[in-house]
Amino acid sequence: MKGYLCKRFEKILKFIMISRRLIRIKAFKCLFAYEGSGSDNVAVAEKELIHSCEKVRDLYYFLLKISSSIVEVASERIATGLRKFHPTEQEANPNMKFVNNRFVKMLEDDPEFGRYCQKKGLVWAEYDAFVKRVYNSMVTKDYYINYMNSGKDSFEEDCDLVSCIFQDEFEDNGELLSILEDISIHWIDDVAYVLNAIIAGIETSKRRHTVFHPDLFQKEEDKEYAIRLLDEAIIHYDEIKEYVASKLSNWEVERLVPADTTLIVLGIAEASNFPTIPVKVTINEFVEISKYYSTPNSRVFVNGMLDMAIQEKLASGEIVKRGRGLLDH
Repeated sequence: MKGYLCKRFEKILKFIMISRRLIRIKAFKCLFAYEGSGSDNVAVAEKELIHSCEKVRDLYYFLLKISSSIVEVASERIATGLRKFHPTEQEANPNMKFVNNRFVKMLEDDPEFGRYCQKKGLVWAEYDAFVKRVYNSMVTKDYYINYMNSGKDSFEEDCDLVSCIFQDEFEDNGELLSILEDISIHWIDDVAYVLNAIIAGIETSKRRHTVFHPDLFQKEEDKEYAIRLLDEAIIHYDEIKEYVASKLSNWEVERLVPADTTLIVLGIAEASNFPTIPVKVTINEFVEISKYYSTPNSRVFVNGMLDMAIQEKLASGEIVKRGRGLLDH
């Protein structure tokens, strides 16, 4: 993940809380779990899918909340220095720039942010040792030192500093990942995505001078897409699995990697039920997901099987695409 935030930054200034790719990943996980459990309760699977999507926003606010906790650590250090009988020059005349950071103050004063964190119990008090380690690391970095000594004093600079904290301190942070995994099983795979969202949100706040509160879905049809994709995959799972088996020579379907089967089922379900999504997009998206959630050879297998299945179903009329360029593959 190192370097990913910086490379992606310009592309995510206009972001949504839940992208179609993230929906596909969460649908994949829900379908995989559903088939593995032997359950036949589709409503429970749908509820779990939407819940896992909602947890992305919880993670967004939880991580954003740590900026206030880091400022509290800085304030405590300054107060400790001022209480000394023989403080150093720096302790006697502390630089208050960071503790007066306007972006963090704006977060603390925002009613919606406060209500959301309180309702969801999103606090860092239990992880104060981690917060202190983040602060100790931060104060040694060039981005922080340059900020404290820049001679400037602006809201924009304050926003940029907080953005740098999220970019520099939380990428590939094993302790953070461990904390998040203990809190929620839904969070561990969403960290990079949410860090990107936070950086984009800070940039939006810098322009607007208000706290940016992202909607969960860009539009209602994205939520409908998520539920329908999962439903159609569940309904036609056995049928598609049998189709895949019929295309295999000297290989029993039970020996297939379960993740590959799940991805192929979802890909065919999407191609069959969403006529405005291009074939190329469907295949590329599920092949990309296979790189992270299946075996090293899955990419080739998923790509080949999806391509063959979709082309056959296009030729037979089982899949119909509407719109220019939707058949490219």
